[in-house]
Amino acid sequence: MAWRSSGTSNTELVENLWRNKLITQPLVKSAFLKVDRAHYAPSFPYEDSPQPISHQATISAPHMHANAVETLLPFLLPKAEGGEGVGDAVGQTGRPRRVLDIGSGSGYLTHVLAELAGSTGVVVGLEHIPALKELGERNMAKSPEGRALLGSGRVRFRVGDGRKGWSEPSPTEAQPGVGGPADAAAETKRDEGGWDAIHVGAAAAELHEELVRQLRSPGRMFIPVEAEDGWEQYIWTVDKDAEGGIKKEKLYGVRYVPLTDAPK
Repeated sequence: MAWRSSGTSNTELVENLWRNKLITQPLVKSAFLKVDRAHYAPSFPYEDSPQPISHQATISAPHMHANAVETLLPFLLPKAEGGEGVGDAVGQTGRPRRVLDIGSGSGYLTHVLAELAGSTGVVVGLEHIPALKELGERNMAKSPEGRALLGSGRVRFRVGDGRKGWSEPSPTEAQPGVGGPADAAAETKRDEGGWDAIHVGAAAAELHEELVRQLRSPGRMFIPVEAEDGWEQYIWTVDKDAEGGIKKEKLYGVRYVPLTDAPK
């Protein structure tokens, strides 16, 4: 159904994804309607297809973004705000959401994730190419909503090696530090490290253990991984339960750019 989901406006694109059951959750539909893809895709923004954005990177097709968000949704919504038509949000009640978007590229999905993570949530878009980090910031600043997210620190774009996850201290007195190894023994919900949800937007050579270590209990990662033959790629989910147990599941075949070092 993906090839029949393109539109001539952001609303038409999202409505087509909804009609074709590529978006099935009302809260996900609402978040996609709030973020105009034209601010992030340089050409044909309302086609349901990937688009190049420079530096050999792409913005994924909308149906892939939709599937990623729906897969991560229980770990994105604040525990106290599980909405109608959505199963109970997973995690500790009252704990602010922390979301890592590795390979954030255009910044589009980073913005969508922030629309779902609630007013206390923080979403970090991580890029290994400084020019793409700056691109995400510029794109998000095109809308009043995006500028507000950036100004509040609820969305932060950073440069780093996504294979190692991300950790940062509090950038200001009013903004919390985020990331690093998950620490269930933290003294306060604000201080607890790790990520409720990790989205990886490039194909990893393996399921990097550092990313698993940074998942909260409970937490979920959505990641494309290369098969052993080096040709095929598959989406995997990695779940960490409340006791720290790990479950890995291979979902379906995909084609992503590789998760690598920045060009020399």
